[in-house]
Amino acid sequence: MRPVVIAHRGASGHLPEHTLPAKALAYAMGADYLEQDIVATRDDRLVVLHDIHLDRVTDVATCFPNRARSDGRFYVRDFDLAEIAALKVHERTDEHGKPVYPGRFPSAGEAFRVHTLERELELVAELTSKGAWPVGIYPEIKDPAWHREEGVDITLLVLETLGKYGYKDHNAPAYLQCFDEREVRRIRHQLGCELKLVQLIGEDDWTPEPTNFAEMRTARGLTKLARSVDGIGPWLNRLYTVRKKDGSRKSTGLVERAHEVGLAVHPYTFRADALPPGFDDFDELLAFSIGELALDGLFTDFPDRVLRYLRRIS
Repeated sequence: MRPVVIAHRGASGHLPEHTLPAKALAYAMGADYLEQDIVATRDDRLVVLHDIHLDRVTDVATCFPNRARSDGRFYVRDFDLAEIAALKVHERTDEHGKPVYPGRFPSAGEAFRVHTLERELELVAELTSKGAWPVGIYPEIKDPAWHREEGVDITLLVLETLGKYGYKDHNAPAYLQCFDEREVRRIRHQLGCELKLVQLIGEDDWTPEPTNFAEMRTARGLTKLARSVDGIGPWLNRLYTVRKKDGSRKSTGLVERAHEVGLAVHPYTFRADALPPGFDDFDELLAFSIGELALDGLFTDFPDRVLRYLRRIS
């Protein structure tokens, strides 16, 4: 069975991330799932954005130059939906305003806007009912602990909205993901969510908050996770090592350990224009990851490239 193809923020290698055009393009390319990162606005509306900040992907600094916090960043939580909807979305930039991926779609325009989770779920419903094939969703709850400090329980809002659109049980075409292990356990055991859950696994130095990502990757940690989740979403670079002598690649055993306890493995992020160490060709990366590591799914900015490869080897 081939791995599922998850459009990472849509077809974000081709159009600005998390915009409706990027999601529609990913669907047309044949992606199995569309990802939605979810953040709450000041008026407790859920919008689809990768970050709790606006300044790296929109023109917020131009439209609202005096609304930054003391750290210089513009936070979604400081704006209501009407204000955010007025912003134009562009390709992601770094802290210096330079494109993170210089070869991608260059400019902002009227077609690229921030939208609500509800609007995206409506799009998915329209595509599923009127399109040529069904498509699933893959929402991520962003920084739930930070949101609680800001006065909103974003998890409850997300679950309520997903339920409204029919995403309620384990058979629903959806995976719900989060980096916060404590929140994932809460979702399953306290809130009684029956959706398929995925524990995202990053690096312990990616966040100022204490984490146990290193422990999650161990056999003991994965066994513990299996009591709450259906799969893991690890950083791609943690799945293999490269031998310095000859450049050969070897599994770290993370995929195998996860499979031993019944967990699916959906790593992130497969980018044709930002290859991980040890690879000079995107198809070579796919051949190793799919053929040798036996992944169950993968997040990619280029669903077209992955699906083309899968068709070629089928």
